Amino acid sequence: MATVLSVSGSPSATSRTHRLLRHLDQRLTAQGHEVIPLDVRTLPAEALLGADFRHPAVVEATELFARADGVVVGTPVYKASYSGVLKALLDLLPQYALTGKTVLPLATGGTTAHVLAIDYALRPVLSSMGAAHIVQGWFTLDKDITVHDDGSPAVARGAAEALARVVDQFSAALRPAAPATLAVAS
Repeated sequence: MATVLSVSGSPSATSRTHRLLRHLDQRLTAQGHEVIPLDVRTLPAEALLGADFRHPAVVEATELFARADGVVVGTPVYKASYSGVLKALLDLLPQYALTGKTVLPLATGGTTAHVLAIDYALRPVLSSMGAAHIVQGWFTLDKDITVHDDGSPAVARGAAEALARVVDQFSAALRPAAPATLAVAS
């Protein structure tokens, strides 16, 4: 199947966004995809904030984007936009780092007032980076993601069903179309 880069743009290891992405990674893996998680918060701050394109961690992240067939981008919404740590990484990638790739944008936030952040803040950036296909994204309310004692997330039923649909649409978009067969007249 496809190689999927799953990018968590959350600055926190315990965030709902991070946990939700890792949960969705399991669904993609079960569908036969190779999923590579990338937590932007683990990249050195001095490299991100200093725009150090040659820093080994930035070079490695750039190579992961190049290797991927598809990219899932998840972010918490702050001030009606995606996270600053995600912006710092996207700014360091080559202009057309998403050329030929299928992309799934996801966001989490505390209020439905931020639901359009995907379409008005994140999608234009992903598009400008050359994404071949940006599938329908999804915004999940923080209250719909709870955390079990073992750290695993539980997603409210309606949100879980919607997320399953968009992840499955993304997965289907990653599959190459079957070659057309020509009918031969006899």
